[in-house]
Amino acid sequence: MSTLHHYPLCPQSRFVRLALAELGLAAELVEERPWERRAEFLALDPTGQTPILVEGALVVPGPATIAEWLDETSGAGAGERRLMPEDPAARVEVRRLMSWFLGKFYDEVTSYLVNEKIYKRFVPPASGGGPPDMASIRAARANVRYHLRYVGFLAARRNFLAGDRLTYADLAAAAHISCVDYLGDAPWAEDEHAKTWYARVKSRPSMRALLADRVPGMAPADSYADLDF
Repeated sequence: MSTLHHYPLCPQSRFVRLALAELGLAAELVEERPWERRAEFLALDPTGQTPILVEGALVVPGPATIAEWLDETSGAGAGERRLMPEDPAARVEVRRLMSWFLGKFYDEVTSYLVNEKIYKRFVPPASGGGPPDMASIRAARANVRYHLRYVGFLAARRNFLAGDRLTYADLAAAAHISCVDYLGDAPWAEDEHAKTWYARVKSRPSMRALLADRVPGMAPADSYADLDF
């Protein structure tokens, strides 16, 4: 069985957990606190970032690399569950949107919110922990608005974000938005198309484990586990 080193509220880890669940693949989950920089974890990947998937002697680091590896090893046999289209042009669109959410959205929204609101609570002050930086949180809250508008733009024109079927693009977006939703920073009233799309993805069985996640001492927003939010 594969082993996934993850942190529950790491959006990149959540993306991989969703992909595994959608593909019907089991993995042992090992919770990592990346700020602790465990020697054994750093030995797997010197970046010290989650997620890391370990399959036997093979170490597969990072969300996009893991997604590609899963498609190469399990995609052909997944049938309707496959998360990457057959058509080369359609694959480009999925990869483009994966890059948008795993890269741009992360850099502009979730990295700020998760670091400031969650990680810094557990990091010693000497290592950068302490109270959240409100300027970073305000920036993330401003940025998430145009990202949700883009999700709404796509959802208004397609069945799913990258086309007719659920793909890695939807899972990448949902993983990141779920963290924003947990922290109460998702402005759902601003785009009905984005909200409707997320409600569909949120209702999938693959989301159940994520919606059960909790950060000690920090309850999620009321909308987080509500499928009829």
